[in-house]
Amino acid sequence: MSLKLFQKICGIQDLQPSITLLKLSTGRLRSCDPAFTRKALVINFCGCRTERRRTHAMTDIHKDKEAVGEVETAMLDADLFLKYGSPERAMKRLKTALERIPRSIPLREKMREVAASHKHPEEAARHCLALASLYIERDNLDAAHDRLLEAKQLDNRISIGAGLEAIRRARHPELQAHQATKTVHRREKSAVTFAGDLSAISVFDAIQAIENSRLTGVLALTNDAQAGHVLFNDGQIVDAKCGKLKDHEAFRQIVEITGGVFDFQKSAQSFPVTIEAPSNTNLILDSLRQVDEEKA
Repeated sequence: MSLKLFQKICGIQDLQPSITLLKLSTGRLRSCDPAFTRKALVINFCGCRTERRRTHAMTDIHKDKEAVGEVETAMLDADLFLKYGSPERAMKRLKTALERIPRSIPLREKMREVAASHKHPEEAARHCLALASLYIERDNLDAAHDRLLEAKQLDNRISIGAGLEAIRRARHPELQAHQATKTVHRREKSAVTFAGDLSAISVFDAIQAIENSRLTGVLALTNDAQAGHVLFNDGQIVDAKCGKLKDHEAFRQIVEITGGVFDFQKSAQSFPVTIEAPSNTNLILDSLRQVDEEKA
């Protein structure tokens, strides 16, 4: 800060060479020339700023300690309610604490555990999704993966496509969605049930839509580098093809496609089953994990 600017802020730009009275921190009045006045004011100003920084730091530390203390207290209270057979009061106590500290992982994990074990699957699934988001922010992608899978198991209506896409991009930040080229050959519109741009809608969202509608048909994905096909019977993935690859190997390649276009064609006939998995979600998560292991 320039001297002139500082003088203007402090209101001392019109100092005269005459005697100036300055009241120091000791409470005494001392006479001094303008140069001494400026030095004293600078020292006092800097001291005040240092003190403010120290005060803010102490306040932040105090807030952190308060948050930790509130989390521990809420969890102890919840355990006490559970011990005496009152899960509803335990959930209410945890919910109150989460309203104050919504980003607390321990609180959400406790809430998920209590809700899941006391017949509140939708509530537990909601907290699983919130936990997945928090874990992704902290780069704990395995935990995020587990919570997404649990959310789907608790409530099959939940779409976890966005979460899967976030995990994939967090694991592979070099992947960028590319706009589809206009030269891609499209199928006849009359045969296509739905289509889209993979830079806007992920392959996971497309699979989720097919599963929810229990459709039988072929999902085709195409970009400049490759093309893949996923076959469905009543919304369940039963086969995949990508270049010379088939079955699980082909599907592992397909889940890595981020750019291009897709379309889905319904079929009146079912397809032979070459991929068997408990669910599409399990297949997707297992495939992503295998891809990571291969690249590690």
